[in-house]
Amino acid sequence: MANITFRHVLNRATRYQRVSVRVAVVMTITAIGCGGNELDVNPIEDAADTVLFERGEEAMADENWTRAREYFETIRDNYPQSLLRDQARLRIIDTYEGENNEVAYASALTELREFQRLYPPTHELAPLAQFKIAMVFYNQMKRPEREQTQTRAAIYEFEQFISDYSESADPEMITEARAKLREARDRLSEASFIVGRFYYRIKNYLGAMDRFREILDDDPGYTRRAVVYYYLADSLNINGFDNEALPMFERLISEFPESEYVSEATQQITSLKTELELEDR
Repeated sequence: MANITFRHVLNRATRYQRVSVRVAVVMTITAIGCGGNELDVNPIEDAADTVLFERGEEAMADENWTRAREYFETIRDNYPQSLLRDQARLRIIDTYEGENNEVAYASALTELREFQRLYPPTHELAPLAQFKIAMVFYNQMKRPEREQTQTRAAIYEFEQFISDYSESADPEMITEARAKLREARDRLSEASFIVGRFYYRIKNYLGAMDRFREILDDDPGYTRRAVVYYYLADSLNINGFDNEALPMFERLISEFPESEYVSEATQQITSLKTELELEDR
């Protein structure tokens, strides 16, 4: 994904700074190699933050989230002028995401809100921070049978990201955000469909119709619209709303000609047209 890489950060420095960093990295890595794995690396010129970042990346690769976080926090707290400080802040958040539990996600969200408070929306890492906020909620979405608070929050934050950064964020990040937004919307619509289908099964067709209409109004791009069309049309038909049921069945066939409901919808259309013709005589 669109992380600002170590190489990218180095390229932002002047030529003199890059040479100094490379020389100092070698010196510092050698010193650390001789001194064991102590976290409190002694600064050598301006390169200790660079080594800390590399050590943090190594700990991330090993999924040692706590250790990695200690390295990145050291950069954040002790190197206010470091070119890696902003990136370290977001890597701290990645360590919480790696832990993948409710408490860790709460900590990640706190860090992200703090990042947004400290940096303007025009900061080069601002799009990534907003994307990560959306991902915090996305990663906590529950099954459609359960409450959907996190899903609604994910939808809001992904919409915010796309609205604010569609022109400035990495195109791959935008594509991923759109895909995950679709998935979140589908989850929410599926939750509503489950309720509507329950009403349908207990023959509360008016309640079912309200739910199915709500899905189509709120989420016209719902991936499983075909099943919503069918159950809404059938509920309308059962309640005697033939003039509304007919176009809904036709819509199902038109938009989803390969749907498993096409055969039944075709039969219903034939029956409804016959009834309507008889009524017109």
